[in-house]
Amino acid sequence: MFRFAHNNLNVLNLERSLKFYADALDLHEIGGIDGGNEFKIVYLGDKFGSHHKLELKWVPNRKIPYNLGENSVHVAFTTKNFDEAHARHEKMGCICCENKAMGIYFIEDPDGYLLEILPED
Repeated sequence: MFRFAHNNLNVLNLERSLKFYADALDLHEIGGIDGGNEFKIVYLGDKFGSHHKLELKWVPNRKIPYNLGENSVHVAFTTKNFDEAHARHEKMGCICCENKAMGIYFIEDPDGYLLEILPED
């Protein structure tokens, strides 16, 4: 009956976030909503055409970073080449937590959101 549509992340600097998601996760813009002076929403998708999107919402006049609280919520991504992804993220300096026993790690985006990286298998 229901199907995943998107996850929303509020961002302080849209251009910085778009660059991060392109560089770190190969996500690209696939649509959006222009709310004029009030807000802008950009939907990001992957090269595989997944139905699920990542929604970045930007409010032009906001100057204060978002309070993420305990930040226990995260978005997870799989990759076929875990070692290559790890090397990329290590070079970017965005790995913030790693659990080698579980075979996963987390990267942090420019606004402090956690993104889990795990092998596809």
